[in-house]
Amino acid sequence: MRKLLLYLVIIVTGVVFISRLFYLQIYNTSYAALSEDNAIKILYDYPQRGAIYDRNGKLLVSNQPSYDVMVIPRELKSFDTLEFCSVLNITKEKLIKQLKKARVYSPRIPSVVIPQLTKDEYAYLQEKMRKFSGFYIQQRSLRDYHTHNAANVLGYIGEVNDALIQKNNYYQSGDLIGIDGVEKQYEKQLRGIKGVKYIQKDRFNRDIGPYKEGIFDTLPVNGQDLTITLDGELQAYGELLMQNKRGGIVALEPASGEILALVTAPSYKPELLVGRKRSPNFTKLYYDTIAKPLFDRGVKGEYPPGSPFKTINALIALQEGVVTLEDRFSCNMGYRYGRSSKLGCHSHAGPLNMIPGISNSCNAYFANVYRRIIEKYDTPQEGIDRWKKHVQSFGMGKYLGNDLSAGRPGKIPGSKEYNRRYEYPKYKWYATATLSNAIGQGEVLTTPIQMANFTAAIGNKGYYHTPHIIKAVDGNPIEEENYTKRKYTTIDTKHFAPVIEGMHQVFTMGTARSLQSKDIDICGKTGTAENYVRIKGKRMQLTDHSVFVAFAPKDNPKIALAVFVENGYWGSRYAGRIATLMVEKYLKKQIERTDLEDWILTHSLEEEYAKPYSEEPFTINH
Repeated sequence: MRKLLLYLVIIVTGVVFISRLFYLQIYNTSYAALSEDNAIKILYDYPQRGAIYDRNGKLLVSNQPSYDVMVIPRELKSFDTLEFCSVLNITKEKLIKQLKKARVYSPRIPSVVIPQLTKDEYAYLQEKMRKFSGFYIQQRSLRDYHTHNAANVLGYIGEVNDALIQKNNYYQSGDLIGIDGVEKQYEKQLRGIKGVKYIQKDRFNRDIGPYKEGIFDTLPVNGQDLTITLDGELQAYGELLMQNKRGGIVALEPASGEILALVTAPSYKPELLVGRKRSPNFTKLYYDTIAKPLFDRGVKGEYPPGSPFKTINALIALQEGVVTLEDRFSCNMGYRYGRSSKLGCHSHAGPLNMIPGISNSCNAYFANVYRRIIEKYDTPQEGIDRWKKHVQSFGMGKYLGNDLSAGRPGKIPGSKEYNRRYEYPKYKWYATATLSNAIGQGEVLTTPIQMANFTAAIGNKGYYHTPHIIKAVDGNPIEEENYTKRKYTTIDTKHFAPVIEGMHQVFTMGTARSLQSKDIDICGKTGTAENYVRIKGKRMQLTDHSVFVAFAPKDNPKIALAVFVENGYWGSRYAGRIATLMVEKYLKKQIERTDLEDWILTHSLEEEYAKPYSEEPFTINH
């Protein structure tokens, strides 16, 4: 029995030792354990970030080499700080600050001391690196832009912050990450996967070769190339037309929801946010609170849509059965309601029905139509909520669900807002209290991308695709249901034909008849949106915004767009001209209305933006 016990003790002891060795040699060679091992040095091999192409295969963004000076704090030895600072052209104070930051982050993990050296700086420093133990040079890639346009769409990359490093262990101090635009939205696809090398060190802290002959080393995997929906030439042309103006242009392909152009003005050249100059340039752009070049007006600007919104009210009225195409309403310089209130308008000859009501943008016609929509129901609360549901079905008053990294939902008011505003049930309110909604003013707010989207839905006779910027990843077309599935409005298809004809007559005999383009049947709607600000508690009015929506051709449209020019006076003055030129550029690939182009390129609104605020009376909306 004692003999068996001795054998059992020997066997158990052997199993314990073997198990422990197995754990240490095999199981415990995880990346986390290796990274904490003082005898192992980790080096990262950074992949090439994916390139970005436009819809026609034009290269927009690629890569250029960059070099970071890295430090491993525990490997630092005494060195000539003055010489080191002189080589890198930095102050001693900055160097000390960076070294302290690196040590706090981790004594063993590399940190960036000086990012993004130029080729010349790298060549000069490389010769002297042997003097500075603990420092080494890490090659990375910076973005190389092949366009001066679409900065708001493409976005930019910058150094990852501490909060994100703690949240996502993929990133290390000094890593670059997409911060805005496509670079941010598709960071995972673009960044690729870092390669890792584990270097064994001896007791004198000298490199002695790959750890375990490199069996844990990995190669970098380059990022995926993206094809975006943008038409590079159309985007560049839109930015040219918007020089010395503020506002946005959004152009979509109605059949797919692909974004053809997303212009914000003013903007900036994307190369300004590359390399070591990114920080001072970003600061300068960020603190320009007047022009706001970092503010993407196409997706973030919330404005009253003005008269283009009348097309939605026309469709709702037809769906609700409160008007027919033959119903006529008189104008008489506007619509009077209550004891002394009036919604102003130009005087239109004779009573108007729907199609000329749209083409001539008659406020009186749409005031009558809107009241009928709301007053169809027993209470104004029920009526306004029914109206709101119809409007929201066109993608307004909510986020569209697109793949852009920023945006705003706009606002479509309902009964809750008006009950709160008028202190219901203490005080009652009626349809006339919300009458500005009839002409796209009042509490209604939309973004240019929402306006382009509802215009596409009209061109499609009742449906739209979620606007999106991604077209393909590594040459494989996207198949996401959110972008490929049709979203239907609450309006029956049969009701769209008369509204489309009214928009067509805007160009043939209405408010944009001077903007026709030969051989293209354009359907559009002018708009003049009132522009108020509140200064020291006082409501002040600025020059009206110029608004225009359009799609073309009339049948089977290939482009739908919205143009919004801040302080641009009336719809056909700036926005209408720009819309016609954008349609020509996309469909004809050339400009035939050179008279419109010459006018736009030689007229600036900079003086208008410099004007002081003034108190003005209610103006006519067209």
